[in-house]
Amino acid sequence: MKELVLLRHGESQWNAEGRFTGWVDVPLSVRGRRESELAARRLQESGFACGAACVSVLQRAIHTLNIVLGVLGRAWVPVHKDWRLNEKHYGVLQGRLKREVVQEMGEDLVQRWRRAYDCPPPPLPESEAALLARDPRYAGVPPQLLPLTESLSDAHRRVRACWEEVLRPQLYSAGSLLVVAHGNSLRALVMHLRRLSPAGVEQLEIPTAHPLRLVFDDEMNLLP
Repeated sequence: MKELVLLRHGESQWNAEGRFTGWVDVPLSVRGRRESELAARRLQESGFACGAACVSVLQRAIHTLNIVLGVLGRAWVPVHKDWRLNEKHYGVLQGRLKREVVQEMGEDLVQRWRRAYDCPPPPLPESEAALLARDPRYAGVPPQLLPLTESLSDAHRRVRACWEEVLRPQLYSAGSLLVVAHGNSLRALVMHLRRLSPAGVEQLEIPTAHPLRLVFDDEMNLLP
């Protein structure tokens, strides 16, 4: 058996404030750190023996992972950081209060930007592309792959590639893998693994710091 645990980071400062976050590197809130500790206790009580871990390159996920591995006594396990596990990019919405965007744009459109499979928010201006390309955490990433906005289908594409190239091989070799990422990148990964339809994934909600356990057989088939 191979055990995969998916964990959305604890509450961030902007989650607490009701802002769109996306790729902005926002820290955990005090509540988010407590949530991460509680998630770690749940994993500890379940007997999860983490053999390896993968995480996005955003600090709210990295700090969540560090807290969890510390509580589990597994700070020594190999950790792979991958930008493809980042949250969906929210374009010009990043940093804006959700309630203000709803008042300005209407609830239906905002809900589509947040939940629909193929509806990206308006992009950041092209001038922002150079800033992202200069960020050292994305050194070596082809500039054309760094987004100015994304739909869930865009996130699905990069997360699916990360699964095939990194996550799946690590799960197979380690036997148990912890992936700490974000609401939409994890929705995309679950969509791929459970073969959900675009309509099905719209209903999928992944709350902060609630471990989701998936079990595979030795041939890497997902078990019910």
